[in-house]
Amino acid sequence: MFKSEWLQIFKTRKMFISIIAVLFIPVLYSGMFLWAFWNPYAQLTNLPVAIVNEDTGATFEGETMQLGEELTDKLVSSEQFKFEEITAEDAEEQLQDRNYYMLIRIPENFSQHATTLLDEQPSKLVIDYIPNEGFNFLSAQIGETAMEKIKIEVNSQVAKTYAEKLFTSITQLGDGFAEAADGASKLDEGAKEIMNGANDLQGYLEQLASSTIELADGTSELKQGAQKAATGATSLADGVAKLAQGSSQLAAGADELSTGAKQLAQGINNYTDGAAQIADSQKTLVEKQQSFNEGLGSLTESTGNLQAGANQLSDSATKLNAGIDSLSEQMQQILATLPAEKAESLQATLTQLNEGSTQLVDGLNNLTVSSNSLQQGVSQLNESSNQLLAGQQQITEGANNLVASSDALSSGIHTIVDGNAAIAEKLNELTEGANAAKTGANELAAGLNTVVSGTGKLNDGTSLLAEKSGELADGSTTLAEGTKELAEGATTLTSKLQEASEEANIDSSDANYEMVAQPVDVEKTVVNHVPNYGTGFAPYFISLGLFVGALLISIVFPFVEPAARPTNAVTWFFSKVSVLAVVGIIQSAIIVAIVVGILGLQVESLPWFMLTTVLTSFTFLAIIQMLVSIMGDPGRFVAILILIIQLTTSAGTFPLELVPMPLRAFNPFFPMTYSVQAFKVAISTGDAAFLGFNFAVLAGFAVVSLAITLGYFALIFTRRYSKQEA
Repeated sequence: MFKSEWLQIFKTRKMFISIIAVLFIPVLYSGMFLWAFWNPYAQLTNLPVAIVNEDTGATFEGETMQLGEELTDKLVSSEQFKFEEITAEDAEEQLQDRNYYMLIRIPENFSQHATTLLDEQPSKLVIDYIPNEGFNFLSAQIGETAMEKIKIEVNSQVAKTYAEKLFTSITQLGDGFAEAADGASKLDEGAKEIMNGANDLQGYLEQLASSTIELADGTSELKQGAQKAATGATSLADGVAKLAQGSSQLAAGADELSTGAKQLAQGINNYTDGAAQIADSQKTLVEKQQSFNEGLGSLTESTGNLQAGANQLSDSATKLNAGIDSLSEQMQQILATLPAEKAESLQATLTQLNEGSTQLVDGLNNLTVSSNSLQQGVSQLNESSNQLLAGQQQITEGANNLVASSDALSSGIHTIVDGNAAIAEKLNELTEGANAAKTGANELAAGLNTVVSGTGKLNDGTSLLAEKSGELADGSTTLAEGTKELAEGATTLTSKLQEASEEANIDSSDANYEMVAQPVDVEKTVVNHVPNYGTGFAPYFISLGLFVGALLISIVFPFVEPAARPTNAVTWFFSKVSVLAVVGIIQSAIIVAIVVGILGLQVESLPWFMLTTVLTSFTFLAIIQMLVSIMGDPGRFVAILILIIQLTTSAGTFPLELVPMPLRAFNPFFPMTYSVQAFKVAISTGDAAFLGFNFAVLAGFAVVSLAITLGYFALIFTRRYSKQEA
């Protein structure tokens, strides 16, 4: 039976090619699906998304804000999607023409709303998100996720801006507290001074209260003193008369002083004439010195020419000496051809010529050195002559100043003469004033008598002052106590303001602003990491491919019809199972080679993954064999129904909890549930115990299906072939 089944496959070309083709069905299903959905989010940069920036910007506390432009630049540079900035006029048309999957519009008031955070009615920043869901619904869902990230980023950016302003305000508040603390410190010092002044005032007022009594007593003494002052005024009149007599004598002396001043003026005029003569002589000396300097300048120029000529002669002599040396070397060959007597004579002449040129060079070099020294000496003489000329000019200027000063001195002595005459005149006026003062002294005596009569009234006033000053002293005590409390309050105020300044003095930086904008970070720690969509969907798509492959093998390979007359049901059954087992192994090997080797699926354990693939293939083949063997084509229809139910209940894509409740009940009763779970363990989790559980369930499905199929083969064998044997 085994041999017949396999010979029939290899001899029947149509069946053989069909089986070979069906072997690749599972990998076409699973491989193509996995390839297509391996990592779609890595291709988001190819998804065209339009951006329309209508933001006009805003000004916040003197700074220009262009949040729309900044957001657009960040989105384009992020390459999260294929962002393209377009105009508002083209946006709707481009979206309707399916050139873009979604449109992001930033309104014109975007930045303006960001400045209203501290207003009484702040306005939120709004970004218009317009997806073309009819074009592709999933892209719209991906876009919503991206918009949440954009929203978080914009919120962070705005919060950071306001945090920066807040920290700046707090710092300014701290500076204000510091200034207030300084002011309070000065207030504290002033309050203490007021307190000290109030204490002093209290003492002074108490002294004033006691002194007013003494003042009242002193008024009688004042009256007596006024009488004595009247007597003194009479004596003053006599003294003023004597003053008038002395002022007359002083006027006579002033006249004599005026005569001497005139004689002094004559001597100063003679001195002024001599100074003018000195100035004229010095002017003539300066002119002669300038002529001398001009001659020295010509001499300096001539020595310079002499130096240049000496240098040229020295250079020419050097060249001449070099030429004679060269000539002497060239003549050596000629001398060798001449007779000895002529050669010696010519050699002696060349030697003398060489020595003479050497002496000439040395002499000219000495001349150059001497001319150089001469030029330096003339230059120093010229410099000294210029300094002498500058000194002569200063002397001339001093002589001129002396003449000018002599004129001022002459003018001053005449002023003295005039002043002495004025003094004599004023002394006469002093004599007249002294006489007038005598009359005034007499009047003063009369006035003092009037003062004596007023001291009685003063005595009454001082009594009233003594009474009120006592009341004032009591009030000063209350003032002193109040100023003490003021000083204590000012001290407390200074201390509290200093504490507030220290608390408000915050060292802020970008890190602080970002902390306020994004105070929470999420640290992601992955358990059983799944790197991409392909890895996550592999258990589902591989299970689907193996089930479809098992279903298609039933079309090209007869599950019941024997290749030869069976001798018994068991060999008949196992001959069919042997073909399906080989098909299952080959399918599994192809899937592992393509998915792991080509697509690069990373598995937790390759042996477990291969064993899971083989066991899943065997299980699905066993179930399909059972259904098709017993029911034929209706069995295939039932297999398709089972496949549909499994696709929705196996939790291969969405979690089981997200599936509608009526469908969840089917989950435990179908094999794809356990194949998906087994593949997840083999690929990602590595949970050996859970893998063993799923293997056991899959093996149970396979064993039960094979047992039912074997029973069906036994029944068919009995009905078809047992009677023929009989």
